[in-house]
Amino acid sequence: MGTVEAPTKKKSDNSTKTERISGSEAVARILAEEGVEIAFGYPGGAIMPVYDALYDHQDEIQHVLARHEQGAIHAAQGYARASGKVGVCLATSGPGATNLITGIADAQIDSTPLVCITGQVASSLLGSDAFQECDVIGISMPVTKWNYQVTRAEEIPEALAKAFYIARSGRPGPVLVDITKDAQFDQLDFRYDKCTHLRSYVPVPKLDHSKVKEAAELINNAKRPYVLFGQGVILANAEDEFKQFIEKTGIPSAWTIMGLSALDTDHPLNVGMLGMHGNYGPNLLTNECDVLIAIGMRFDDRVTGNLSKYAKQAKVIHLEIDPAEIDKNVKTEVAVLGDAKESLTELIKHVKPNSHDEWLQKFRDCDKLEHEKVIQEELNPTSDILSMGEVIKLINKYTNGDAILVTDVGQHQMVACRYTKFNKSKSNITSGGLGTMGFGLPAALGAALGEPDRKVICVVGDGGFQMTLQELATIYQTQAKVKVLLLNNEFLGMVRQWQQLFFEKRYSSTELINPDFQTIAKGFYIPTNKVTERRNLEEAIKEFVESDSAYFLEVMVGKENNVFPMVPSGSGVAEIRLE
Repeated sequence: MGTVEAPTKKKSDNSTKTERISGSEAVARILAEEGVEIAFGYPGGAIMPVYDALYDHQDEIQHVLARHEQGAIHAAQGYARASGKVGVCLATSGPGATNLITGIADAQIDSTPLVCITGQVASSLLGSDAFQECDVIGISMPVTKWNYQVTRAEEIPEALAKAFYIARSGRPGPVLVDITKDAQFDQLDFRYDKCTHLRSYVPVPKLDHSKVKEAAELINNAKRPYVLFGQGVILANAEDEFKQFIEKTGIPSAWTIMGLSALDTDHPLNVGMLGMHGNYGPNLLTNECDVLIAIGMRFDDRVTGNLSKYAKQAKVIHLEIDPAEIDKNVKTEVAVLGDAKESLTELIKHVKPNSHDEWLQKFRDCDKLEHEKVIQEELNPTSDILSMGEVIKLINKYTNGDAILVTDVGQHQMVACRYTKFNKSKSNITSGGLGTMGFGLPAALGAALGEPDRKVICVVGDGGFQMTLQELATIYQTQAKVKVLLLNNEFLGMVRQWQQLFFEKRYSSTELINPDFQTIAKGFYIPTNKVTERRNLEEAIKEFVESDSAYFLEVMVGKENNVFPMVPSGSGVAEIRLE
């Protein structure tokens, strides 16, 4: 986000009182002041003073010891996405800090609020290639919303106040504060004031009411309007306003995988999933609408396909909080900059009650064709081979759409997002923009700790699971009730599908010779089961969902099953394939 100036602080009643404490103690107190209840991390030499200070704050802040820094930051992401709070992650210098980078990049592209605190070598050693020294500021700059290196203890309060404010305000994102070891040890006169404003930083653009009226006029005159909604609806807590808007206007609405769960799956105006493996109608009819209303989404390439063939006939309205996303990929007719909740509240006042039954029926006609060609066989296979879809169908039966679904990346992710039913927002947690294999298991841990009263179902493939399976130990240690569903096809399934369709079945380095996952789960003291035949599937799913503890269920599914529909790479959305 670039350089910002010093914060204008909100003065509290005791703002003139100070206390002489260490920098590390200041970090611990600030976390408590900011309402941090759980922090994820992994200790090491350069962050050890902070960990020592946290020892005296265990009643306020639970520290979750991951088994790898990547696990820690993905857990912080899952926690933030499920709870709506800022996720906090701690790591030491050098490899500890660099192991966070994948998760930071993931959080940046998926707008997840994180505060990452890394230790650093003493300021006198900076630039000397000291043991475990690394330029984490330089490395993380492209993938953070803001980052800063603290070299003096007295900088800590202001830096962390700014960090929390930037992370959670406007379009959320990850920030990183790197603190040298001497700054952690040194003393400062401590006073903490939360940051509420930064000069030159405008997290929420001022709503232009004339643009809202322009958008409303286009919507009121549209014959075939179409809404695309993304995670921006969830981040703005605008689910109710969004529902009011589409119900008043009667506009068919489709979701990105990051927007999934903002609207109940079975809502009559919910027409399904956008994107490469989305539903047939939402993709095909993008090129038949006359007004396209994008709300809190960024026209990612997986949604648009070939931009030269994308919605050229439509006038585009874009409701967006981040000015950088306007006209970045798709040219807009009207851009409504602002918070989605505020923008929708105002837009509802100006749109006219309407219905578009004939237009909506075109989506339903596409649904019927997709059901005949794809969904029927996926959910009710006629072969003896188990499908991913029939497993998800049974998950729906026993969760009633109330669970949090956390997925890793691959075929299972697309199937789970396509077929899982949702009745509550903040229920779909997945790695959208970066597509990070290994995300699922630790993110599910974070989600379970953030929302302990909800069931958390983690759907993983045998490839991604093996990237972070060590976090089963963290699940056991925290007693988090994560239910891990491994859909095992003994392949890197999504890559294999592409190799089959576009590389003449040359399966180069995608077949997996897997370990005994049952033994692994038992080694982490987690109840486990394995299904290889349909006759055992429903009973196993029921036990899995209804278990009152963590549980590991492995289901052997078809090795060479493919996920359809599919928009081939380089194709337009209207060129979506059903087979």
